[in-house]
Amino acid sequence: MRRLALIAITLPRLGIRNVARVALYKLCLKLGWRPRPLRAGYPGGGVFGTPRAKSKNNEQRPTTLYLFGWHPVNFIEPPDWHADPLGEKPRLNPNQDWAKALEALGNDDVKRYWELSRFYWLPQFALAARDGDHEAGERMEIWLQDWIERNPPFSGINWACGQEAAIRLMNLALSALILESWREPSEAMKWLIETHARRIRPTLSYALGQDNNHGTAEASALFIAGMWGQEWSMLGAEQIAMIGKKWVNDRALRVIQSDGSPCQYSTTYHRANLETLCLVALWCNQTGKECLVSDAAARVAMGARWLYETADSTSYDVPNLGANDGSHLFNVTESNYRDFRPTIALASALFDDSRPWAEYTDARLAALKISPGKEIWSPATSRHCGVGGFHILRSGRALAFMHYARFSFRPGHADALHVDLWHKGINLLRDAGTFSYNAAEAEWFSGTSAHNTVEFDGRDQMPKIGRFLFGAWLKSNDVSSVQEYSDSLTAGAGYLDANGAEHHRAIKLSKEGLICTDSVSGTFNKACLRWRLAPGDWQLHDAVLSSEHCTISIEIDGMLIPPTLNTTEESRYYLHKTAIPVASVVIERATTVITKVMF
Repeated sequence: MRRLALIAITLPRLGIRNVARVALYKLCLKLGWRPRPLRAGYPGGGVFGTPRAKSKNNEQRPTTLYLFGWHPVNFIEPPDWHADPLGEKPRLNPNQDWAKALEALGNDDVKRYWELSRFYWLPQFALAARDGDHEAGERMEIWLQDWIERNPPFSGINWACGQEAAIRLMNLALSALILESWREPSEAMKWLIETHARRIRPTLSYALGQDNNHGTAEASALFIAGMWGQEWSMLGAEQIAMIGKKWVNDRALRVIQSDGSPCQYSTTYHRANLETLCLVALWCNQTGKECLVSDAAARVAMGARWLYETADSTSYDVPNLGANDGSHLFNVTESNYRDFRPTIALASALFDDSRPWAEYTDARLAALKISPGKEIWSPATSRHCGVGGFHILRSGRALAFMHYARFSFRPGHADALHVDLWHKGINLLRDAGTFSYNAAEAEWFSGTSAHNTVEFDGRDQMPKIGRFLFGAWLKSNDVSSVQEYSDSLTAGAGYLDANGAEHHRAIKLSKEGLICTDSVSGTFNKACLRWRLAPGDWQLHDAVLSSEHCTISIEIDGMLIPPTLNTTEESRYYLHKTAIPVASVVIERATTVITKVMF
């Protein structure tokens, strides 16, 4: 199918209004339109208190920040806000118009430049300062003053995205809640909040047009800015709050589907949306404001429950599903990036007055003085999520997770029928992740060959027609919901792609292991079934793969077939790759393949 035809078919699936929003925004940028900053410049003074001079004490403790949850960087002086903190890319021009700065970056990954300017370090410093660490309070003010000085509105890469401004604003608000200074904000804080709101508001329509976390973040930030701004008669504060409230409620019902699953088909973006909506609820609870209506609040609770049911019950990690940009919003107590309990605990407390685990005490809830909730959730169980396209099967300490094509929103990965398998906290069969949004580096990670599924003729299940857009979205057929028997559970689904290749997968999970039956047919020359494996000492003997965790055997038409064992890559953290083993078999005709993974 030609590219123009694919685009013509795909654009209506995105929503005509969404396409129009994005197109209008890009046209306005080309015509030279930009949001206008405040006429009044920075008023000076401290954001949270009296500004302090930079300490000349040579024994000052360095601050260690973990970029994207994994890369430690030590700072004594404030960071260079326009440099790559990983030290791999050139420094950017801080005096360039933000749109031109983004354009000049080309296909390089902008997220590495944005990471420190999200201010995720600010609530961490604020919490330490509240608890008596005077050096943290000093560092907080010094870094803020330095950022303000080196990032005048709206110049440079750090003003290039409304969502980044929104995350920054929300971290300022969270820090004010921690320090209990929100009732009497400084003139510097008022200026910062209004400046960020002026950057976000004109581009909200573009964020909404993307139908993802951008709209959630920007609407939430506008609501907080508007409600807070009314405390000091900020110009247009009431209208900003009304706009924010309208779209926060809309986004809560949009980014979380009616079965609790994520509209972005991503576990980490689902966490980001939950965190954002939790911050709105936290702001409302502590300031006495109102925002989320009952339907939206109930949807957030459902989203938290979905994440709870998806998490492995030993490691509390989740399948590395879909796009992953490394976001770990509002991580006040610096929890592990791959530990999803803090988000589940926060959302359940704020939206369901409940606790997911009786034995788990969340440090962030304690730090933010939030009651952990009264009721204890029932243990996570198996379920079929027919709206989002997910099968979740649990048996003993085993978890099997399957994603099938049920695309009401644009898919980020060509991963239909991918299966994740966990046992006793080990991710035995795993997803590749994302690694980077750099065009060249992202291509493979989002493709079919980076997932535990069948790849036909060396191509993706859906053709790529844009950096973040697939065409010819798959539609599932023969979907079998989760069925529970005395000693096992089953589920299945299939699809027919635009080239006439057909794949159906049925899975059966028990305490002994997983049996996966793949039926391939239709138009294709060669297919490849891959299983991406947990790191370990894998050995092939008599056509059976074995490690300290499990054995894997693959049969085609009843005959045991020795898989090929190679090395591939995975990315469980943004901009971080590691080598893992992958087992594969080649299929050259319509047939049935049975994979048995025994614990």
